[in-house]
Order: sequence, then C-alpha cells, then structure tokens
Amino acid sequence: AIYGKGGIGKSTTTQNLVAALAEAGHKCMIIGCDPKADSTRLILNRKMQNTVMDMAREKGTVEDLDLAEVLLTGFKNIKCAESDGPEPGVGCAGRGVITAINFLEENGAYGDDTDFVFYDVLGDVVCGGFAMPIREGKAKEIYIVTSGEMMAMYAANN
Repeated sequence: AIYGKGGIGKSTTTQNLVAALAEAGHKCMIIGCDPKADSTRLILNRKMQNTVMDMAREKGTVEDLDLAEVLLTGFKNIKCAESDGPEPGVGCAGRGVITAINFLEENGAYGDDTDFVFYDVLGDVVCGGFAMPIREGKAKEIYIVTSGEMMAMYAANN
C-alpha cells in the first residue's frame, strides 16, 4: 500500500512504479482508495474511470455490479479499479474503500496470476476505512510518499 497526503504525488509515484513493474513482465493491479478517483488515470490514459461506489449508486447496490464494469485494463495489461466513496457530505469515504475491496475480493478480481497489487490510499484523513489495506493484512508492505513540509510529515506520522 502506498499512503500520502493529498497532492503529495502518491498516485503518480504508484502509477510509475506499477508501469515499470509491468514493463519488466510482472502482472500488476492498482486499487485506488482515494475519493478523488485519480489513482489509475495515467495507466488508463483517461481522466477518470467508473468507480465501484458510483456504479453501486447507479445500479442500486454493490451486489448488482459486474466486475467488468469497474475493473479496467490499461497500459501493459495493468488491472485498475477505483473505490471512491459516498456522495460528499453524506457518509464515510473510508467505508467506500472497505466496500470496494470486499467486492473485488468476492468477485475474483485479484486472480492467482497477479504478481503485485498496489493500494493507492489517501493518508491525510483519520478514518478507519483508509487503514483497511494495513489492518486486514491486504498489504504486505507499506510505503509513505511525503515531503519535508509540516502537514506532509503530520499526515505521515498518523
């Protein structure tokens, strides 16, 4: 999992790292766990993809979703998914992360042939849902993208 304060460059860093691994022949996946839903835009070469929570709102429930609607393939066959969250001011964005990861798991998104799964996670919100990749043991390693600025260090320290 890669964490960092919003705007620090974690999504760009994640996408470049995953692209390099894919270039080296590894099968990779990125799961965007940021309400901005911009964790996969460079890999997909487009501004935004359908997020799990957007599609769930459109269809009625997460159970009504089809994996192909939210799991897209980009550069070098990198699998991409974005979690998103509830409508602003309505609920907890971290809950969207939990819902999305559970949906992807239950529907076989990870697959046995995937070498690396990266979670691009917003790190400056103190919400339990954003800690899911760590807490649930989904991430074997944690990286924090930061700078020397006070707020970036504060977010990294949380």
